[in-house]
Amino acid sequence: MRPFIVVGTRPEIVKMAPIIYECEARGINYYFLHTGQHYSEFMSSSFFDDMGIRAPDKNLNIGSGSQSEQTAKALIGIERELLNQEPDLVLVQGDTNAVLSATLAAVKLGIPTAHIEAGLRSYDTRMPEEHNRRLTDHASDYLFAPTENSAKILRKESVLGKIFVTGNTVIDALENRLPIALSRANQKHITDFDDFALLTLHRAENVDDRNVLEGLIEGLISLEIDILFPAHPRTMKQLTEFELVSRIKNDGHIQIIEPVAYLDFLSLMRNCSFILTDSGGIQEEATAPSINKRVFVLRTSTERPEAVDSGHAMVVGVNPKKFPSMIRDGIREGLDKIRPCPYGKGDASKKILNILSKEIE
Repeated sequence: MRPFIVVGTRPEIVKMAPIIYECEARGINYYFLHTGQHYSEFMSSSFFDDMGIRAPDKNLNIGSGSQSEQTAKALIGIERELLNQEPDLVLVQGDTNAVLSATLAAVKLGIPTAHIEAGLRSYDTRMPEEHNRRLTDHASDYLFAPTENSAKILRKESVLGKIFVTGNTVIDALENRLPIALSRANQKHITDFDDFALLTLHRAENVDDRNVLEGLIEGLISLEIDILFPAHPRTMKQLTEFELVSRIKNDGHIQIIEPVAYLDFLSLMRNCSFILTDSGGIQEEATAPSINKRVFVLRTSTERPEAVDSGHAMVVGVNPKKFPSMIRDGIREGLDKIRPCPYGKGDASKKILNILSKEIE
């Protein structure tokens, strides 16, 4: 088996790292491509170092652009490399433009595709990711669902590929890297806050609409709690354009910092009181036994209902007249309960490689 592994964003690098560890441990000769779907070199290169994986064999460096531009550039570049490499299998993870591009390229060339983290649904059609994951699921030959709930969704949609429940590789990655993160942690070089909530915002439906983003900031300020905010470059651009940076700084409760490397972010997740986010991956990471944090999801829906059912996540929406009181109620309910992780025991990558080794002769 010679897999062709594709990543395009930071979460994909994190979630594919355990697959790469397993390939190397088993002596599997894999080809590693990065589409370069990033807004800064730091946000990409530091993640390979932090995850302890080698540099990609190819970086397409497609950068930013419209959804169609990113998808088209990645599709052309990936097809070219597939023709050169002639792999047995294409491995993708998640729901980004890189994932859809790689899947389309593989399908057109008749190469089997395996989709890691299949079967997630938010049913929010405003999100490009929702369309990407649906199309990828229906075009893939092997679907690795993180939970039985995701597998049920795939069966209900009558996907053509084979479905396997494996857990989520994000738990493998976090449990592998957290001890390293804590051994080198120096929180004081990042923030002076001793007790803080951790905030991330990046989704287009939240940051591209001025009214929504302004409402989120005003609602967060009204909480009157210290919040550490590693701001994505795209989010920072919108905050600046909408003249919200001075509002945040003048309040004094929200500290905006540059994006941090993965190991530093793990340390911040471990040390924060709770998490405020519109990220999907962070909802999963917060459920890891070593993190076990309460997450308030600044969205109107989530494709991670398992994190809600386990008691880790609460979807609070984006209405500034409603979500602050929901967060306060959640805090009063208690932040420190022991909750079961719904995404496996940290052995998803082993399960996936065991299955593929049998399926790909």
